[in-house]
Amino acid sequence: MLPSDVQDSPIVELAAWLATDPGRHALAWEQVRLDEAVSDVFGFHAMQAGLAELDALRANRMPFKGYVAGAMPSEPQRARWNVFVVADLEALPFDSQSLDLLVLPHTLECSDDPHQVLREAERVLIPEGRLVITGFNPWSLWGAGRLLGRRRSFLPPGIQPLSPARLKDWLKLLSFEVEGGRFGIYAPACRTEKWLRRYAFMESAGERWWPVCGGLYVVSAVKRTVGMRLIGPAWKKQKAPRRAAVATAREVHPLRTGREPSR
Repeated sequence: MLPSDVQDSPIVELAAWLATDPGRHALAWEQVRLDEAVSDVFGFHAMQAGLAELDALRANRMPFKGYVAGAMPSEPQRARWNVFVVADLEALPFDSQSLDLLVLPHTLECSDDPHQVLREAERVLIPEGRLVITGFNPWSLWGAGRLLGRRRSFLPPGIQPLSPARLKDWLKLLSFEVEGGRFGIYAPACRTEKWLRRYAFMESAGERWWPVCGGLYVVSAVKRTVGMRLIGPAWKKQKAPRRAAVATAREVHPLRTGREPSR
């Protein structure tokens, strides 16, 4: 049983929406994109923050994989991670510069203070650590209902979608460098799998003609530290010592003009 303050939270409403046909469609797309984003990230400690319906670290090979959220994952889901932490995502209980990889699947749009969540992400990641974020794109067919002020939005209630442009601005302010991103799900807001399959042809068309209007996005960013310089092996830094300059006397001969000098 979840605590009373968690039962009505946006993350729970999102979990219920993910059990619908469009939700499962979204999960399938995100799982593939997350596998691509984390498969080549190396280190020792990886953490997923929220949304246990996704196994965001499945394709990663780090020895330690953890999960942190406002509630414990279900029993079948716990086999995915080494450790589970119940905590406020706006105040992560981890040491500064202790994680190599942090994944935020829809975490920002389910938070009351998404900027604080990003500040915490910057704090706990090591220099050159990786941050992966997924979210709904408000500038899409799936997000159009919310933009038009419709009472019944297609997206789950309670969440506040964050546009990719604003997200990139926030990341830049926190010294993150965006290194990759993908948009997906260009089909209209269909509530059944039957109609989602009928509009499958729009995926390739959307990626070609209106790529930034996908219903979902995945962003991958690296934490950069101002003034940090990577140091290589000492032997690469050593240079041959300079030889001291030596003054030498030079014998001066008279100019030869073709005749002997007068005596």
